[in-house]
Parts: sequence; structure tokens; C-alpha cells
Amino acid sequence: MKAPRPAQGDAPRQARGDAPRQARGEAPRQARGDAPRPAQGDARRNGALTRVTRDARPFLRARTGTVLRLAGWSLLEFVQTFLGGFGVARALDHGFLAGRPLTGLLWLAVAAVAVLPAQLATRGVFGRLADLVEPLRDGLVRRAVSRALSGALAHPAGTTARSLSQVTHQSEIARDGWAGLVLTLRSFVFTVAGAVAGLLALEPRLLLIVAPPLVLGTALFLATLLPMAARQRDYLTADEAYAAHAGRTAADLRDIAAAGAADRTVAESGALAGDQVRAARSLARWSGVRVVALAVCGRFPPLLLLLGAPWLLRNGLTPGALVGALTYLTQALAPAVQALMTMLSTVGGRLLVVLDRFTDAPPPPAEDTDADRLPAVPAAPAEDKAHDRAPLPEDHAPVAELRSVTFAYGPAAHPVLDRLSLTVDPGEHLAVVGPSGSGKSTLAAVLAGVEAPTGGSVRWHGRPVRGADATSVRVLLPQHAYVFTGSLRDNLRYLRPDASDRSVTAMIDALGLDPLISRLGSLDAPLEPDRLSEGERQLVALGRAYLAAPPLTVLDEATSRLDPAAETRAELAFAALPGALVVVAHRLSSARRADRILVMDGPRTCCGTSAELLRTSALYRDLAGLWEPDEEPRRDNGEPDEEPRRDNGQPDEQSRRSGRGNGLISTPPPSLF
Repeated sequence: MKAPRPAQGDAPRQARGDAPRQARGEAPRQARGDAPRPAQGDARRNGALTRVTRDARPFLRARTGTVLRLAGWSLLEFVQTFLGGFGVARALDHGFLAGRPLTGLLWLAVAAVAVLPAQLATRGVFGRLADLVEPLRDGLVRRAVSRALSGALAHPAGTTARSLSQVTHQSEIARDGWAGLVLTLRSFVFTVAGAVAGLLALEPRLLLIVAPPLVLGTALFLATLLPMAARQRDYLTADEAYAAHAGRTAADLRDIAAAGAADRTVAESGALAGDQVRAARSLARWSGVRVVALAVCGRFPPLLLLLGAPWLLRNGLTPGALVGALTYLTQALAPAVQALMTMLSTVGGRLLVVLDRFTDAPPPPAEDTDADRLPAVPAAPAEDKAHDRAPLPEDHAPVAELRSVTFAYGPAAHPVLDRLSLTVDPGEHLAVVGPSGSGKSTLAAVLAGVEAPTGGSVRWHGRPVRGADATSVRVLLPQHAYVFTGSLRDNLRYLRPDASDRSVTAMIDALGLDPLISRLGSLDAPLEPDRLSEGERQLVALGRAYLAAPPLTVLDEATSRLDPAAETRAELAFAALPGALVVVAHRLSSARRADRILVMDGPRTCCGTSAELLRTSALYRDLAGLWEPDEEPRRDNGEPDEEPRRDNGQPDEQSRRSGRGNGLISTPPPSLF
């Protein structure tokens, strides 16, 4: 059964493809591009053809029947070529020159009629071509997707756009190039075979004049294949390097300007552009060699035949055979050779490079080795901002731990996190507060393994963070909740498809989803994301995370669209779970419910209970004064103000639109009627 697909236009920042961001590790937000491959030398370049050929053999062996049927249809093209020159020769020698014009016309008619079956064969050829081309593209797409998934699990911080380019662009280049190559190569083989058979039938000595330039030109052309492929690879690598640099530069413009790194960035851009220009010039030089090879194959044979015509005529060659040979050379061999060389020079090299990129084996599953670990540094020095609690027993590791973590959005940018050390124990409730832009969301992303630190290390359960562990260790809920088109039950059970009905019912009671279910009709009612308010979406995402019950739940303002009562209910429900809870708080009441509070002001941080921070942190005192009161509305007699009810016990329309009664403060979706 396919996973439900998100509705168009409903893909907030945690939704990439068909999986919510909190369900998997996601690459950092900076533009990454594909890092250029380092030069591997001529051995690697010359090995491209070997690697592609090795993978092509089983592909073609599995389609032997298709190849044979394609060859069968192509035999009609062989017959057309053979009769084209042979009919002209017979029309002259046995017809017009012998004084029998009717015979000459009959031979010309035979040569003309031979074109009709060849045209009929075109339909059969294209039908068989699809059986060779489409499976290639499908296989390449499967290989790219498999490699992307394996790489994302092994190295979540190193995810690039390479696989996306392979699926959407490079696979199409391979399909079109393979189709053109098959058509051209098929035509070349059977056309040349027909022309050679015709020359042998007319006069075998003709090959003594025609064959040498054909062989020389073909050898010269084949000699350029590997160098041209290498130059094509160099050009593509330089182009990718420049595109990746441009993407990183566009993402880091503010940091570049702030750090005064404009000159260095311009110098790097110039160097990469220079590499691209040099690769293009080298490619153009080898293209010139191919032009020479094409001229030798296509222009020299007719010229040599005309120069040798007197000798051939003196030694028994008939005028009809001479004209027939020229027909073969100018109407069959020359066009076929030119088409093949043009195809190989324009598409062949690119096809070889693209297919070679698909021959890389998928990365192996991540192992707990040094290569998979985030950069580690020695234990935090005295000046590090350590917010660890009392040391835990060796058999009781923290759920999550930051060790002297530094993070900056760019190599010369001011760090958002600066040598921050922090532990989150099992069952602990930690709140993170601070002014806007202080790094709260960055901390949440680093703690959840979505962003890789530029210094220090992140550990889960005492082990370095691995992408393969992400879905089993943590759930990250950002402010903008992800909801896809499908049933409400499918949305709630997305991270835990095997959740029982009893677990779902307990979650509904804990988070208060009954009003939403009543409005929709049932858990299995179709759910359209654009008809949910922001608060309702957050409740659905919270229910999904609650059912998953991971060891670590990170709420990055995931309750910002709920009213204080609904937010309190949700946080208390998550705090009652055995896992640890980290909340990026936007209300003072949310922070006060936590066991500890981390106050962030950029790289400056302090940690403690609410009472401790009121005594020691001026910023926390300021934030406590700026946060709005969290008192629930009360009547004049001091009793809580009950929401207006209709006769059926549901909140009335005015109450529902104000967000009271279901924990929502956003406007509900429009009516279905």
C-alpha cells in the first residue's frame, strides 16, 4: 500500500518529498550542490568504459530476444542498401549502355522499390527500441533512489542534490542518448554491411581503394573516444564545482558580507571559472581531431575512387560498377559514417560519463566507525559553557548529549552555538528560551541530528549520532506541522503504522483531539490539509509524535498555534511519557513546567530552574516580564469562564471561531457547504 501523498501546496519546511522532516534526518538548509570529485588520474578515466561495459553486458544478455528482433527488422535496411548500388550498376551495364533501356529501367525500379520495405521496417524498429530504452531508464532511476536512501541513512549531514539530478535529468540524458546510439549504430552496421556486400559483388578490387581511408578514419575516431570522455568528465566536474560554489555563495551572502570575505569568494569563483574554461578548450581541441577523422572517412573514399578510376577501368572494371561504387560511397557509407561519428561525438561521450556516474555502488550501511562520527574534540575546557547535570552512572547514558558543540552558517560566519555542552537525561523535561534569532531552532536541529555541528560532537545514548538511528531515537516537530491528504488515522499512525486502536484512543484522550475528530466525522474520514487550521495541524503532528513515543521528543514551537490550556495539556502528556522532552518555549508557563530551562542569547547561555534563573539571569528576568500572562479567563466571581455550548454539547460557532474549546487560536477552515 502506498503512503498517502501530501496535498499540492501543502509542503512546509519539514515536508520533503513524501516523508515529514521529523521522521528522518534532513540535510542542512544551506545550498550544498554536489561536491566535485577529486581527480583520479587517467586510470579512472580509462576505466569508465570498462565499468559501463561490465554493467551493460548483463543488461543486454537479458534482452537478447529484443536485440535479435531489432536485427531482424534491420535486415530490410541491408537489402535496401545492397540493391541501391547494385541496381544502378546493372541498369548501366546491362541496360542503358548495352542498348536495352527497358532492362535499365527495370533495374532502377528494383532499386527504388527496395526503399518501401525499409520504410516498413522503421515501425518495427521503433517498437523494439522501446523494449531496450525504457528498462534502462527505469533501472537507472531505481539505482539512484537506492543510493540516495542508503547515503542518507549512512551520512544524513552529507546529503546532496546529486541523486535528484540523476533521477530527473541524468536518467533522461541516458535514455535519449541510448536510444539515439542504438538507432545510429544499428543503421551503421547494416548499411555498411550492405555496401560492403555490394562492392564485393561488383568488383572485390574496389575495397583496395575504399577500405584504407575508412579503416584509418575509424581508427582515428576510436582513438579519441577515451580522451573525449575524460575531457567531457572534466568539463562536467568543473561545471558541477562552479554550480556548487555558486549555490553555497548565494546561501551565505550575508555571512560573506559580515565576515569581509568578498575578495576571497571572488577569487574562488574566478579559479573555478578558469577550470571550466580550460576544460571546455581541451574538449574543443579533441573535437577538432574528430572532425579530421570524419573527413578521412567520409570524403577520402570517393576522392580516391575517382583518382583510381582510370586504373580500375583499364583492368576490367565496368562503368556501371564504378557508378555503383560511387553510389554506395556517397549515398550509403558516407552518411552512415557521418551519422555514427556525429552521434558518438555529441552524445556518446556524454552518455559514457553519465552512465559511469550510475555505476557507483550504493554506500554500505553505516557502521559505528570514526568515518561516520561527527567531528569530535577533547573534553570541554574550563571556559566552555557546560550545562551538564551531575554525572550519570556508566550504565545510564544521557538520551542526548552535546560536547563542546559549535555551529555556524558558513566557514567565516559568527557562531550561533559556541562550545556548548549539554546533556538531556531520560525522562527529563528541558525548555529552551531566548529572544528571536538567538539560536533556539538551530540548537533543536543539532540536538535532533538534522544539522551537523561545525565543531564538537553530538551523541545519542552515549554513541555518536548516526543517520540510521534517527527515526528510532528522536522526533523533531517544527512550528509548521506537516499533514498529508489521506485519513486522519493514516496521519496519526504515520510514524508508527502498527499502533493499536487502544494506543490511538489513549493518545486522543491525552492530547484532546476529540473536537477535531467530531468535526471531521471519524478517524477514517478523508482529511484535506488546506481545510485544517494551523492549530489543528499542530494537534495532528503532536498526536503522530505521541504515538511514536521516541526516547527524545523535540518540540520547536510545535504548540505555538494552540491556546495556553491546550498547550499545557499537550506538554504534560508528552512529559508523562518515559522519553525525554525538549521544548523551544514561547510562553512563560511552558518554561516553568520544565525541569530545567536553557536561556540562549546567541553563543551566551545559562541553564537552571526557573527560580535559579530569576536570581542569576538578567535576560530571563526580562523575558519573564515580556511574556504575556497565562491566566485563563475567569468570571467576576473568580470561577473559570466556561465556553458557550450548544444543545449538543459542542462549542458554538462563535466560540469555535475564536479557538476556545478545542485548544486552537487560529481561524478554522472554511465550511464544506
